[in-house]
Amino acid sequence: MFVYDPERAPDPQQWLALDEQLRFSVVEKFHRASRIELPNAKAHALFHAFIENQIAMRHAPVLRAMDRLAKQGLSRHDCLHAIAWVLAHHFHELMTTDTGSPSATVQARYDAAVERLTANGWRAQIEE
Repeated sequence: MFVYDPERAPDPQQWLALDEQLRFSVVEKFHRASRIELPNAKAHALFHAFIENQIAMRHAPVLRAMDRLAKQGLSRHDCLHAIAWVLAHHFHELMTTDTGSPSATVQARYDAAVERLTANGWRAQIEE
């Protein structure tokens, strides 16, 4: 059985070989076992897994952000949360506006937001 720990990067090949539903499940199981209170455990696990997928697929903006945020003092787990926060805002924007933008433009906007992300910026947003 695969055991997930957000403080340790899973082996990319092993992670991507897991069924997508199992990826969500192991992340959710970690948070439940850690007794971390979440408003929506399933959504939280989905966003965690999405970011782990991007890391495993070597998505350059996310890899740079993980490194930058860690150097700015965030734990790996908090780095995942910070990037997932950007992704959640990006999804919200996509769902609530009709931009009609091509997918490459949408991806570029997300990548740019990830590139701008800082630990202090994320902390300020979550404290609001």
